[in-house]
Amino acid sequence: MATGIRIGQLLEGKLGSYLVSAQVAKDIWTATRSNPQGGRVIIKTAPKERLENERNVLRHFQGHPHIRQLLDETRDPPSMVLKYLDANLLDASGEKSIEGLDVKFVAKGILQALQALHEDGYTHTDIKPDNILVNNSKGPLRFSDVQLADCGDVCRIDPGDVLKIEDYGPHMGAAIFRSPEAMLNLRWGPSTDIWSFGATLISLIWGLHYHIFKPDTKDATIDDESFLMHVLIRQIAVFGPCPASYDSLIAKEDDARWDALGGAVQFIMDNNRIKPFALANDECLTEADKRFILRIMKLDPRDRPSARELLEDEWFDDVPYAELQ
Repeated sequence: MATGIRIGQLLEGKLGSYLVSAQVAKDIWTATRSNPQGGRVIIKTAPKERLENERNVLRHFQGHPHIRQLLDETRDPPSMVLKYLDANLLDASGEKSIEGLDVKFVAKGILQALQALHEDGYTHTDIKPDNILVNNSKGPLRFSDVQLADCGDVCRIDPGDVLKIEDYGPHMGAAIFRSPEAMLNLRWGPSTDIWSFGATLISLIWGLHYHIFKPDTKDATIDDESFLMHVLIRQIAVFGPCPASYDSLIAKEDDARWDALGGAVQFIMDNNRIKPFALANDECLTEADKRFILRIMKLDPRDRPSARELLEDEWFDDVPYAELQ
C-alpha cells in the first residue's frame, strides 16, 4: 500500500498538523506538531483493516497510562498520530539488562495493560520487548513511563471459546515469544499473552539481546523450516515436562500436532543439553525472580495465572508502592 508520506510533508489531522521529520521503520515516522506547543509524535500507517483495528482498540482504551495513546488521526493519507516515547525495551535492554526495581516497574506496567485488555475480552497476541515503550527517567528509576504498543493485531475472543480445539487459531507474534499452544496452532486466548510476557521478562533481565527460546544457530536459523520446531523444543526442555493435562488440549485424532509434540520430546531425550530454568543460577536472576517466572511459564495455558493474579504476587511486596506509580 502506497502511503504517500515523505520527509518534510505537512500532514493535516483532526486536531492539528504535523511536520514529518524522519522515517524510523516501515510505515512509521517521527513528526513534530506544527503549533506553539510543538513536541514530537509518531505517525503510523498500516493496511486498512489493521489500521482501523488498532485505532478502534486505542480509542477503547483511551486514557490508560500503560497503553500507548492515540493523539490524532490524518485522512490523507490515513494514519494514526501516536504518543512519542524515548525507546523500546528491545533496544534499552540490549544496551543494559533491566534489574531490581526497574524490572518490577516495567513488569507492573505491562501487567496493568494486559489486565485492562484481558478483562475486556481482548488478547494482544504480540507481547515482546520491542512492543513495549519507555521514557527515560532522571529520578532513581531508569524509566518514568512504560506503555504497551502495536495493537494492530489485538483481537477479541469470546471467553467461552478460548480453550476449544475444534477450530484452530492462527500463529501470531514473533516465534521466540509465542506460546506453546500457538506454536502447535491450538486454540489460544489471553493466557498466550501471559506466556509471552514471561518470555519477555526473561529477555529483559538477562539483556544484551538474549532470548531464552532462540535456537542455537547450529540447530536452526530463522530461515530454516525447522526453526519453529526448535523453538518448541526449547520451550519444553526449559519449562517441561509436558503435564498430563496437555492430552486434553489436543484431539486424539490430531496426528500432526501429536507428531510435533512427540518429535520435540524425543529430540530432548536424545539431546539432553538444555538446562531447565528451575536450575538457573545466573547472577542477574534472584530466587524471587525465578519463582515469579516459574509461576508464569506453564506449558498448559490453563495453569497460567491471570494478569490480575500476577499483580497480586508477593514478588511485588518488597517494593514501596510509591516507587511503582
